[in-house]
Amino acid sequence: MRQRTLQGLLAAALCAGIVGSAQAQDAVSGGHAGFIKSVQGKVLIVTAAGQSQAAQAGSTLRASDRVETDAQGAAGLVLRDGTTLVVGPASRVDLRDYRFDSTTQEGSLLVALLQGSLRMISGLLGKAHPEAVRVETQTATIGIRGTDFIVSAEAP
Repeated sequence: MRQRTLQGLLAAALCAGIVGSAQAQDAVSGGHAGFIKSVQGKVLIVTAAGQSQAAQAGSTLRASDRVETDAQGAAGLVLRDGTTLVVGPASRVDLRDYRFDSTTQEGSLLVALLQGSLRMISGLLGKAHPEAVRVETQTATIGIRGTDFIVSAEAP
């Protein structure tokens, strides 16, 4: 099962059409945290207020949004600093905190993987301030020191 999940995540990463940092910064402005780069299968964006909408390429993300995928779903997300998140099948990921100042390249990122799998490729924030980037799962908090990794979490 785990091998199949990781294979699905890697396939989703290839479909995501990962973009560079400059493109990600140009594509998103203002208070948005980032955008959906690609969608495969059924993917929802759930707001902090509990409202959900079908995700599609170009949908914006806020720092409090959740991304949910069904068993055949996957999504490529790009944050303002160029961080790329690939959400695998049957996953729930909360973007709990995201702040990024493009001038100073300072800020913070906290992502919670509630279920499923996630691939993360660090952008400017993770490269300049790796201590400011964290990923939480149900049983652990991971401080990011690398630039590309995959994590998976079983359903509670």
